[in-house]
Amino acid sequence: MKALILAAGLGTRLQPYTNHTPKPLFTIAGRPLLDIIIDNLQMAGCEAVMINTHHLHREIETFVAERSYGIPVSTRYEPQILGTGGAMKNLADFWDQRPFMVINADIVADIDLAAVYRTHCREYPPATLVLCDDPAFNSVVVEQNKWIKGFRNRQQVAEPAGEHLLTFTGIQVLDPLVLEYIPDKSAYSSIDAFKKILTEGKSLQAYIMPDGKWRDIGTTERYRRTALEAAVPRAFNAAFGEIPDLAVAQKKLKGDGSERQWYRLKAGKHTLIMADHGIRAHRSVSEVDAFVHIGRHLYRQGVSVPEIYFCDPFSGLVFLEDLGDVSLQQAAASAVDTQALVSLYQAVIDQLVTLSLRGADKFNPAWTYQSARYDRELIIEKECRYFQEAFLKDYLGLPARFEDLAGDFESLARKALQYSQTGFMHRDMQSRNIMVKNNQVYFIDFQGGRFGPLPYDLASLLIDPYVELPADIRAQLLGYSIDALSQQTIVEREEFRRCFSYCCLTRNLQILGAFAYLSNVGGKRYFEAYIPAAMQTLISQLRARSRDEFPALTATAAKAHDLLQKAGRAT
Repeated sequence: MKALILAAGLGTRLQPYTNHTPKPLFTIAGRPLLDIIIDNLQMAGCEAVMINTHHLHREIETFVAERSYGIPVSTRYEPQILGTGGAMKNLADFWDQRPFMVINADIVADIDLAAVYRTHCREYPPATLVLCDDPAFNSVVVEQNKWIKGFRNRQQVAEPAGEHLLTFTGIQVLDPLVLEYIPDKSAYSSIDAFKKILTEGKSLQAYIMPDGKWRDIGTTERYRRTALEAAVPRAFNAAFGEIPDLAVAQKKLKGDGSERQWYRLKAGKHTLIMADHGIRAHRSVSEVDAFVHIGRHLYRQGVSVPEIYFCDPFSGLVFLEDLGDVSLQQAAASAVDTQALVSLYQAVIDQLVTLSLRGADKFNPAWTYQSARYDRELIIEKECRYFQEAFLKDYLGLPARFEDLAGDFESLARKALQYSQTGFMHRDMQSRNIMVKNNQVYFIDFQGGRFGPLPYDLASLLIDPYVELPADIRAQLLGYSIDALSQQTIVEREEFRRCFSYCCLTRNLQILGAFAYLSNVGGKRYFEAYIPAAMQTLISQLRARSRDEFPALTATAAKAHDLLQKAGRAT
């Protein structure tokens, strides 16, 4: 047999995602749906496949050209969409005298296509349509679960008395005579051709799916559900070597500052964490790509991060090792005394040294989705301007212009980058991104990783407002860090300390900008509780310097602190 895959549709119900990716190339468990359908047809004995195209046709043509299937797979472009019937008629030169198969490119079906074809060939009706029971789509009138008697409008609110309605799955086998009911060179629906056939007293055969699964992915909700259903068993099998027999329980976890959704999946004694980044918003490298590539790189390098078992980057789903619920923030709050707290942080610093050095080895900057390096532009735009706009202007209402602070910001950026030794930089090394399980420390949320100055992550860790380490402990841990790093590489101690102090400032600006934005714009007001501690740390850092070093920033920070105090937002 030969087959047609209908792939010309605009996918309007899946916008904006279909603005950059045609619906047939949406992935299911990591594989483009078009690839799955072609493979299923090949296994069913199909000899040649034609794909009709229109919307983003070059994407589909490139995809097919880059693959090597065991059967001929071709595409035919339609300048104007011809509809299901018109597409079949447009391939008159492709068909032969045998029945042929037609499949929609936006369905997932667990069905034996060869069995469907054999069933058609036993009766040789004009058409055999594969049907299933889906109340959302039921519109085909079926008699005795074998013969199709008519088609109803889906908008009809109730099933007519005495009629049994089922859903057309988009899978069909047709005798070439059906083409005689379709006009040449015009848009036409195959359903209209079937109605003509029925009016002549001919019968159409129904093939009822036997205990199989069928999903239409024509809407965002249906695609997301289908992608999840397909990915979860694959993830458990990759992690534990078995597909769950029982239903998988899903519990939503408290999120972070990003738009991602986090879940714990449980099946029997096994658990996984699922990070849902959402459907890919653009074709370029995105957060989910960085999360997967960087996470797997760090794991291969022996860094203490969770193992990523399975992912479907287009749907945004990533499944990884469950590290429990105890963060460094919680572990620090439970420390019985100062020495226990110091020991806990020393364990983190030991792992941080490994992260910084091993993470840099073989690291590919192409994995990053924001910037490959911590550089001047990032400091100015993502830390300094973030502080000025999100915190000073939007959160406090302080009329501090960026131009008035630009000189200090440029000086700060230059000094923060003077330290020549770089390594892998996590970029968000704070206590909520560090998990403690069985006395082992793990780093999470590494998707912002890039090359950067070695002191930056340490600065992030030690000025973290979630924990508020005392100044003397910060100083002690800074010395410990330099000693630990010196055992692995050459360290210019005073240069490291200078860079550390400037990284504390840049990071502090970023923290205040982020907490203000997440509270004001993101609606996550719980971040607001940590603004006073971050503000106090900034004031302390600036007061420890000459007032002439960053005069505009120092004066503005003092005004911001006063505003927080007057508003009852600071201590």
